[in-house]
Amino acid sequence: MRRPSLRRFCFPIPGPMSRLPVLLLSALLLAGCTGDDALPTGRWRAVATVPGGTLPFGLDVERTDGTYAVALLNGGERVPVRTVEVTADSVRLELPAFNSRIVAARTGGALEGTLALVKGPDTVERMPFRATHGVSRRFAPAEAAPAADVDGRWDVTFVESDSSTADAVGTFEQDGAQVTGTFMTPTADHRFLEGTVRGDSLFLSTFDGSHAFLYEAEIQPDGTLEGDFWSGTRHHSAWTAERDSTASLPDPYQLTYLKEGYDTFDFTFPSAVDSSRVSLSDARFDGKVVLVTIAGSWCPNCHDEARFLEQIYPTYRDRGLEIVSLMFERYEAFDAAARQVRRYREKFDISYPTLVAGTADKEAASEALPMLNRVLSYPTAIFVGRRGKVRYIHTGFYGPGTGARYEALKRAFTDRIEGLLAEEVPSGT
Repeated sequence: MRRPSLRRFCFPIPGPMSRLPVLLLSALLLAGCTGDDALPTGRWRAVATVPGGTLPFGLDVERTDGTYAVALLNGGERVPVRTVEVTADSVRLELPAFNSRIVAARTGGALEGTLALVKGPDTVERMPFRATHGVSRRFAPAEAAPAADVDGRWDVTFVESDSSTADAVGTFEQDGAQVTGTFMTPTADHRFLEGTVRGDSLFLSTFDGSHAFLYEAEIQPDGTLEGDFWSGTRHHSAWTAERDSTASLPDPYQLTYLKEGYDTFDFTFPSAVDSSRVSLSDARFDGKVVLVTIAGSWCPNCHDEARFLEQIYPTYRDRGLEIVSLMFERYEAFDAAARQVRRYREKFDISYPTLVAGTADKEAASEALPMLNRVLSYPTAIFVGRRGKVRYIHTGFYGPGTGARYEALKRAFTDRIEGLLAEEVPSGT
């Protein structure tokens, strides 16, 4: 990809670049272009290339007073891009909570460059990227009426390269040839998926800044589905599905539990805000109901949970609820991990404590929290009653892409919190 020329920026450069204050330069970059050099607003069709083919997603570009706002589009989801830099010949988009980025050259009515999916400080999956303005379709349009209807609930099995299997439930809604939906696993969901049925084939995809998922399947004569799933550039599995209106998953309240000999939960970790040590045994938590969540800023389902928790926290805080998030990040160095967590706090305007608890590895998290049988999922929510006893543990979190399941989960969390708050406050606290 050609490097942007400073002489083609849409603003004058007053003197040597080295003398420009960093903040002024950033403001000029964000101001974007004017006139014929302005980036066209409206809908763009973006495509990332993965080993399984092309992974499409939507981009929406808005511009107000010279400042650009961009969102990723997947079905009913809009993911804001918080850093947008536009010059006369390039575009750079960043998602700070994930550190993923798109850097592209502007060529006529298109963008061409690279999507870098950041999985850790030393792990970056790079994919060719292209976007075309004014195109709203996701996959190629159906040439005729679709040959099948995938609407409904499906019992799904993913088959890994080592022949191991993982169960899931697929829920799809079909309108003509267009399909939206998701896959729910025992601990999470595959986000907002969008796609189409073309002939006897199903195509679905999503890109939310962290997940880059592409699904293809052939609809068999008996109505079952057989296909492939690609995640980014490194992961592939086969999948099969059979329509089943009763398909279900294990009870998420039964997957994670305290080991024998433990009846309480405790920790001591530094705050991402000021490095102070915070423990569940601190006096501030005495007699309170405490919801402890095991999370990570890189985890989209954790984002869904954080958005919900920050909505309910002001309502229940004065009644005795405290929330603490134990953040397991992709950076070993405290300063780097804390910086990621602070961005996460800013995104959701989080007011409850967020502690840097370790690295984003389930084995490491299990060692850091030895009272649990194991850490199976990010997020995991631990409900602690007023007397310091663990009352419930919920593994995973189903986000808004699951529709009714998400609404039911929020009601269940709220009901359990209200039930715990209604219990008697221990004397002496």
